[in-house]
Amino acid sequence: MARREKVEAGSGDVFVDLGFPDAGERGLRVELAMRLNALLAELGLTQLRAAALLGIPQPHVSELKHYKLRRFSSERLLRFLTLLGRDVAIVIRPAAKGRRRGAVSVGD
Repeated sequence: MARREKVEAGSGDVFVDLGFPDAGERGLRVELAMRLNALLAELGLTQLRAAALLGIPQPHVSELKHYKLRRFSSERLLRFLTLLGRDVAIVIRPAAKGRRRGAVSVGD
């Protein structure tokens, strides 16, 4: 007889599912890092050139590229986007219907 595996549906947020107390902040930093990495690739910047533009050592750019985000706050990642010539707009609005708390997301 085949053994049945119990499958539990996720919430859609891996950091919440893993029980991180700062899940929202972690998710935001990953989204911002994804945008930064895409922008660095789009601009064709080497890690050395990116480091010079962002004012950080090259090994830190490597950490960013590999999503090792421990040293990067969301504010710092937002600043990097502006240093690369991007405007950042923060929009505050009521939470979606049916949600008690608001959420932070990155969009176009």
